[in-house]
Amino acid sequence: MTVIDAHHHLWDLAVRDQGWIEGPALAPLRRSFLRPELEAEARGAGVAATVLVQTVTVAEETPEFLALAADSSLIGAVVGWTDLTSPGVADELARLRALPGGGLLRGIRHQVQGEADPDWLTRPEVLRGLRAVEAAGLVYDLLVLPHQLPAAVRAAAAVPGLTFVLDHLGKPPIASGATEPWAGHIRELAALPNTVGKLSGLVTEADWGSWSVRDLRPYADTALDAFGPRRLMFGSDWPVSTLAAGYGEVVSATGELLAALSPAEREEVWAGTARRVYRPTPAAGR
Repeated sequence: MTVIDAHHHLWDLAVRDQGWIEGPALAPLRRSFLRPELEAEARGAGVAATVLVQTVTVAEETPEFLALAADSSLIGAVVGWTDLTSPGVADELARLRALPGGGLLRGIRHQVQGEADPDWLTRPEVLRGLRAVEAAGLVYDLLVLPHQLPAAVRAAAAVPGLTFVLDHLGKPPIASGATEPWAGHIRELAALPNTVGKLSGLVTEADWGSWSVRDLRPYADTALDAFGPRRLMFGSDWPVSTLAAGYGEVVSATGELLAALSPAEREEVWAGTARRVYRPTPAAGR
């Protein structure tokens, strides 16, 4: 079965600091994670293609990622960053797509989870930026916390022609065992046809030292019921996931979560949805 990893990161601390890696809990991430290590991990887990996702709100990162992807036989798509609130966002998207590797730009993301305003996504200037993303033929990755999901629902309803991709299922409170109000918000978002979800980042929302597939299952099942297999995709969230599990462990846990599905349904989550949403381009096709 083909596997596409629809969500991973890379960073080189010799090039740029990652200011979000703070405190002793995140200390294992305070090193560089580069393409050769990713390729070894992904190939070892049977992954055929990946989607490289932005990590910081720095304009220089996206061109670097595009060039990196253009030189990779594994990375088939990039989700980058640009300032959605800028009046020149459309021109900036055009500039990015004209760069080396720019044809691999498939989406835009912003760390909405770090915004103090829970309604940031519905600000007029942000909605204007989201419409520019739509006009550029790209998708928008939602990085939100559960309390920001209602604004995500309103934004997705306001820009129905744009595909919104929910990263990490909106970071459900797995460690606490609570499901509401998160589950209700997920059902509201999934009721909109222009939304899809990523079965990613769950192990780091659980107890890092003692999680089990049983802990993850209520949240994965809620997402499967709400979105359906054709609107869910697998993502490793490597290397952030290494705080709780190795690459292979994440793949194995996802396999257990999908075990009750039919082979065709599993294929959708492992590869079909990501193929439709991100259109990863194999190296031979570049």
